Amino acid sequence: MAPSRVDEHPGLPEPRCYTIAATGEKPEWALAEPLRVGCFHPASSDHRPLTTARAVSAAHSLWVRFDVQDRYVRSVCTRYLDPVCSDSCVEFFVQPAARGGYFNFEVNCGGTLLLYYIEDWRRTDDGFERYRPVAHHDAEGIVVSHTLPQVVEPEITHPVEWSVVLRIPLRMLERYVGHRVEPAGTWRGNFYKCADNTSHPHWASWSPIGDRLDFHQPERFGTLIMAAGDACNQGSFSPRRGQ
Repeated sequence: MAPSRVDEHPGLPEPRCYTIAATGEKPEWALAEPLRVGCFHPASSDHRPLTTARAVSAAHSLWVRFDVQDRYVRSVCTRYLDPVCSDSCVEFFVQPAARGGYFNFEVNCGGTLLLYYIEDWRRTDDGFERYRPVAHHDAEGIVVSHTLPQVVEPEITHPVEWSVVLRIPLRMLERYVGHRVEPAGTWRGNFYKCADNTSHPHWASWSPIGDRLDFHQPERFGTLIMAAGDACNQGSFSPRRGQ
């Protein structure tokens, strides 16, 4: 099932647009314009952590970095595919092709990853109508760097800053979408911050998700422009109709 076009949902706000820098062999973060993960769902507590994300394309990989100024930080999930959204968590959902499914990269502050490839995101009792976990041997090719320990328990209640960096090989994405993933072109996606089972739960996104508390709404994804060469990062994000 392909995501609905934005213009089929006239009540939706215009999605946001972000240009992903191309930086050669290594991620040059200074070239990546930071975006703000600051659209908080009304169900959130009064804790609204400042969260920024950056993305660059380098050496056949997509690099994504989150920086968080936080409090009430907790991390107890330690195994691949654990429900890390219950911890202090950042998430990157990306659909690298015009049609087809999307990946939900979910990482807690301790670096534990959950990752599915979701083709039909209608909810069922056991998850989604059509999805599959990314195989462990594929997930091992993703490099996750993090600044806090794997386990943070008890909760850190004082102000603390933490970061997570993901290196995502484009070849790994291709195994699931079934064709070449072009390193330049238009993708779709969203960036999130959550902390479901902390003392101050909250849910934030870059591109707004509306009234329904559900990050799995690809019709509300923003536009990600994968740039090529050095003419890449001409201006963070601005409102723009979906492609």
